[in-house]
Amino acid sequence: MEFMGYVRPDGKVGARNYVGVIPSVTCANDVAQAICRQVMGTVSFLHHQGCCQMPPDLERVTDTLISLGKSPNLASVLVVSLGCEGTDHERMVKEIAATGKHVEIIHIQELGGVSKAIQAGTDIARRLVIEASGLQRQPVDVSNIVMAIKCGASDTTSGMASNCVIGYVADKLVDLGATVIFGETTEFIGGEHLLARRAVSKEVGDKIFKIVNDMENRAKAIGCDMRKGQPTPGNIAGGLSSIEEKTLGAIVKSGTRPIQGVLDYPEFVTDQKGLWIKDTPGREPEILTGMAATGAQFMMFSTGRGAPQGFPCMPVVKICGNPITYPRMEQDMDLNAGLIITGDKTIEQVGEEAFAKALRTLSGEMTKNEAIQYVSSIDIHCLGPVI
Repeated sequence: MEFMGYVRPDGKVGARNYVGVIPSVTCANDVAQAICRQVMGTVSFLHHQGCCQMPPDLERVTDTLISLGKSPNLASVLVVSLGCEGTDHERMVKEIAATGKHVEIIHIQELGGVSKAIQAGTDIARRLVIEASGLQRQPVDVSNIVMAIKCGASDTTSGMASNCVIGYVADKLVDLGATVIFGETTEFIGGEHLLARRAVSKEVGDKIFKIVNDMENRAKAIGCDMRKGQPTPGNIAGGLSSIEEKTLGAIVKSGTRPIQGVLDYPEFVTDQKGLWIKDTPGREPEILTGMAATGAQFMMFSTGRGAPQGFPCMPVVKICGNPITYPRMEQDMDLNAGLIITGDKTIEQVGEEAFAKALRTLSGEMTKNEAIQYVSSIDIHCLGPVI
């Protein structure tokens, strides 16, 4: 079984062929955005980090930006540096270039300010886009797929329908030799023991317990219980009464296959196959960034109440489990899993539709959030304070 993708110099396969414009610090966001407005075929990654943070977070931000730059959905990269930031922009260039991508960098301060940086960056980006436009898709085996999964704006139908569909696709891809990444550590609470049972080793099981405990302890450190933020008001309005109930529905989307390991937030997959956890929060801007930083070509996103957003370089396929929400938000939802709730289709039938949609998306078909350019949800999950 195959899809049509862009084979990169490092052997990874992309579903898109963008030029990434990556600001190394929040102060460079406006320049990066201005460049992308001028040049078609570019995408920018506008975040709020990169300076006045603790050293571990500066390293975490640098590593995450590097992993985003390595995404197989990017043909080449332009790094936009202010010049005095805390992130290591030179290491960004070096490590992204090690994948074989064409990488360039501009420094706003050295170029003499914003207007000159925008002009220089626009010239470079235009050249990179023209260079990338000559690349062609070719047939590749489905074992090259890296799929990220998430649920958001969840209600009771998420765990009963749309999460079940994603779990079906996850199992199918793992059986075909592909890679599936899931996260939302906050939504393992109360169900971590169920995930640990599926770990391939005691070491992996212990890591699952550890990331959940660490997430809860970060909340307790400021005098709060995690359950005061989860479930969200929208989840509660949708019928989810507790974080444990939300968890039981959320972990369904991981399917049933063994869990191979746990990835740190900035970590990019190399030779990992099978089902993996990435330690992430649940909020969209941070988890979508973390999942794109795995090297995932696309994401399957389950929703009940309706979550429309996407991501700059990673197509996000929205699967709606609520038969009332789907017709109301049909312009944002890619697949109607609410038909499972109404009894018109089975999980397997919608699962096969979702798998077929995945292959079409990987081969170039746009998702609805791509078509309307609702794709700017990005931020980087950090652990310490801004100082």
